[in-house]
Amino acid sequence: MQTPHSELNISGSVSDVIGALQNILARSQVIIPVLETPYSRFPNTEHSTIELERQSVINIIAQRQQQLDTVLYELSGLEAVIDSVVSIIAERRQQSDVVLDEISYLEAVMDSIKNIHQQVVEKKEKIMQSMNLHKGLLSALWRLPTEVLSKIFNHCLPETIFSLSPLNLRVKAPVLLTRICQRWREVAVCTPDLWCRLYVEADDGGWKQAAFCYDLWLKRSRGRPLSLELGHNYSPKLRSLLQPHMRRIKFLRVSVDYFRGGRPQLFAIDLLALQELTICGMVNHDIPTIAQFISRLPSTMRSLKFINMMPVFSIEHLSSLGPVWAYLTDVQIAVCNPNAFLHLLQLCPNLSSLNVHIEYDRKEPMESFTHTKLQSLCIILHDSPLLTRPLSDLFNAVSLPNLRVLEVSRTSRGSSWPHEDMQALLARSKCPLETLTIGGRLMITDAQRAEYVSLIPSLEAVNYAHTYF
Repeated sequence: MQTPHSELNISGSVSDVIGALQNILARSQVIIPVLETPYSRFPNTEHSTIELERQSVINIIAQRQQQLDTVLYELSGLEAVIDSVVSIIAERRQQSDVVLDEISYLEAVMDSIKNIHQQVVEKKEKIMQSMNLHKGLLSALWRLPTEVLSKIFNHCLPETIFSLSPLNLRVKAPVLLTRICQRWREVAVCTPDLWCRLYVEADDGGWKQAAFCYDLWLKRSRGRPLSLELGHNYSPKLRSLLQPHMRRIKFLRVSVDYFRGGRPQLFAIDLLALQELTICGMVNHDIPTIAQFISRLPSTMRSLKFINMMPVFSIEHLSSLGPVWAYLTDVQIAVCNPNAFLHLLQLCPNLSSLNVHIEYDRKEPMESFTHTKLQSLCIILHDSPLLTRPLSDLFNAVSLPNLRVLEVSRTSRGSSWPHEDMQALLARSKCPLETLTIGGRLMITDAQRAEYVSLIPSLEAVNYAHTYF
């Protein structure tokens, strides 16, 4: 039997069923007919009237029966549609359950396959590791004697001591060398020279781990001379860690903070083997404390450098450092005037290399001085532009018969190069000069350069630097 909605085909696709339902909804419109009649009010006491219009009532009843049949027919069709949709939903749910079960099974299978894949990857890596290991057995590097491998390891060390720390986040040699293979670890650990340089920096928060790492590093140096740099972060326990090794410290770079209050004090009497000392970040009021420390340093001292510094040493300051000057061969410092520079040369008879900043704000008489051992001199002159011949006065005051390298720079504007005075210095000193470098605001001509070369046969290079040394 055809219903008003018999075009619905539940065997079709979901999209077809939905399209058919949308067509049914579009055509369906429920209109409630007007059912009110003159006889709708009941009961009616005027029976005579009803008897007279009996046929009209019968006709109304017949009409209502026809309307009822139509509505029942529509309900039948809609109920059929509802049953069909319910059947479709049930079928799709059943299908969905089957699909979900299949998906769940496939996911379980996929997990198993991934697990097998990971096992195969690990197998591949182990095979490659074994293959590389056996290839390494054929390598000449594997057959190198321990002594040769140790020398190669020494060339792997970073140039800057700042990178030589067990706490460095970027692992480098020598620590990195202990993580390659068992033999490399044995060779690295048993090569004391790899562990003789160390950057030390730790605060109390991480001291326990830091102390263990530093102590292990220092023990591996096995009594060799040490080069240490002490960073700004520190622990009060630092001195107790270093105390057993103080007599082995040969090179030391330290911030001026370690000489100020609240810091672990360094004692010069403990540094019996110290040869090189670099102090960073001094200001003028630090000079008395530093001078007291330096005056007690041993006769092993050979190099003293003050870098990143603001102070300038006067003649009195220089004298307060005591007898250490007589031992030094290498100095980097700033002095307050040219006479302090000459006084420094007098204090250091064995000086071979000097890098000096000279403040020059007024003209002073200068006595002549000859230094027989100075081979390398770098002068940076900080002077007033009102002074007319500051470099001339310096050149005329000194004789340097052993000078091989000379670098000169002047910071003030309007600087002129004292060519004749430079010629006089070279002629007077009769030095074996090999390199002359002019920097800062100073300029020389090609003709002047040629005259220097002709005057000093040993002179190989006359350079001009745009920057300060």
